[in-house]
Amino acid sequence: MEKSLKNKYAVIMAGGVGSRFWPVSKQTYPKQFHDMLGTGRSLLQTTFDRLKQQVPADQILILTNTDYIPLVQEQLPTVTNANIVAEPAMRNTAPCILLAALKIQKSNPDALMIVAPSDSYVEHNDQFQRDLETAFSFCEQNTSALMTMGIAPDAPNTGYGYIEYEKDDKLVKKVKQFREKPDLETAQAYLKSGNYLWNSGTFIWSVDAVLSAFAEAEQELLQLFEKGRPVYNTSDEQAFLKENYAKAKNISIDYAIMERSNKVYVLPVDFGWNDLGTWSSLYEKLPKDDQSNAVVNAALISRESGGNMIKTAPGKKVIVQGLKNYIIVDEGDVLMILPLSDDQDIKDLRAETIKNQGNELA
Repeated sequence: MEKSLKNKYAVIMAGGVGSRFWPVSKQTYPKQFHDMLGTGRSLLQTTFDRLKQQVPADQILILTNTDYIPLVQEQLPTVTNANIVAEPAMRNTAPCILLAALKIQKSNPDALMIVAPSDSYVEHNDQFQRDLETAFSFCEQNTSALMTMGIAPDAPNTGYGYIEYEKDDKLVKKVKQFREKPDLETAQAYLKSGNYLWNSGTFIWSVDAVLSAFAEAEQELLQLFEKGRPVYNTSDEQAFLKENYAKAKNISIDYAIMERSNKVYVLPVDFGWNDLGTWSSLYEKLPKDDQSNAVVNAALISRESGGNMIKTAPGKKVIVQGLKNYIIVDEGDVLMILPLSDDQDIKDLRAETIKNQGNELA
């Protein structure tokens, strides 16, 4: 294996529940394991396919919840059990990324790694591959850098966090600060200023850089996980995690290190990214019929109906008349119909349904 490949690793975060995609995404079978786009591949499988174009398949780790190990094994049968890292407790992104970095460092102290969510959509894969190559190359030459990919915004979106960077003519920008999800007026100001990007939640760095950042900002968390160094990548690893993982602070990677380091860089990218966080974001990315309906799996007969997001089991016959801008989702024993503009209410609707109808609908 050539040196550049030997040092490249990937970590796919596949432990979330994706409750805003209920009723398709349920606690027992979250959205990353579904074919949300009707392509025949789940979001997890698509992410794995994309990353293995630059990272050897046996150097891709899947971080997930213990309950989802069988789903990962089923969907990625070539991934060995050693590369499926189960979190015994839900502790946000910082602890699991720290654990992955320590495991990778033990295998290869010279490693570079990309951390990517399992459920993002990338429209232009060729451009993504070029950008990833640029990011790996930068981190190889700047071994203390913490890098993220920032998405060039095309609208004043209030659903994403933003990254403010220093204006210059360099390809890779120095990050000034991370910004929380803004209100509409603030988002419009960000777009006007021209040096703000959406935070994609995709990170690239050397293992040394990320572990040094934890040493500076989250020493207690690092010390907890460093105790496991002797057993990482061995049969005793799971027992250590079972005993210690729940002791970890519940903190995101952004809060733990990215917002507290002065070595953070961003690569502005534009490869048709979408975090697929809501039904309306899925609607935006899907092809539409001549009435602007986005249809996944259903056999649709539509009269005077447009702008709808429709997802069912394959081949389910759906007949709509006079319906505009609605979500229609038929999943198992749940049929959900609501205005597309109300998709932010789905978390509350899910909670209300569980309360009234039982936990099996979670």
